[in-house]
Amino acid sequence: MPTEAKRIEIDALAEKSKASAAIYVIEYRGLTVSKSTAVRKLVRAACGEVKVAKNTLMRIALRESGLPTADGIDKGPNAYVFAYEDPAAVAKVLRDFSKERGNEALIIKGGIMASKHLSRDQVLAMADLPSREVLLAQLLGVMNGPIRGFVTVLSGPSRGLVTALSQIKEQKEKAA
Repeated sequence: MPTEAKRIEIDALAEKSKASAAIYVIEYRGLTVSKSTAVRKLVRAACGEVKVAKNTLMRIALRESGLPTADGIDKGPNAYVFAYEDPAAVAKVLRDFSKERGNEALIIKGGIMASKHLSRDQVLAMADLPSREVLLAQLLGVMNGPIRGFVTVLSGPSRGLVTALSQIKEQKEKAA
């Protein structure tokens, strides 16, 4: 039975797990304090949160949240990154930070999203996705395409009439 302090931490982790759109598991062994502070700032700017927790407590919190546990990737010193709004933006921050020279100690192990396990490759593929705003703009462009084409077709006859009338006007001016 967990102690009262552990129970409070489990409840806080379960609350964060329920509120997040995705949870990423990273290994931070070898990061300096300044670099771990830098990654926390970057994740916070992307509407996420980095939390270092005992793997056992996180497993219990995930189970209580109704999410699958991060079996296999929750060994060793892990930090859990909660993505509250845009999971792709947080994944992009983690990927970009780990690619920078000197930050190789940050290792993305995997994650959990929509009650499914994510492998490291899936997290990196998610980081390659465009941002939410870009995806919405692309969707809007696709939806507006047929409407734009319909308006162009409807305006064709009137545009042709105006062109014909202007050419008749030019011919009459030349003849006069």
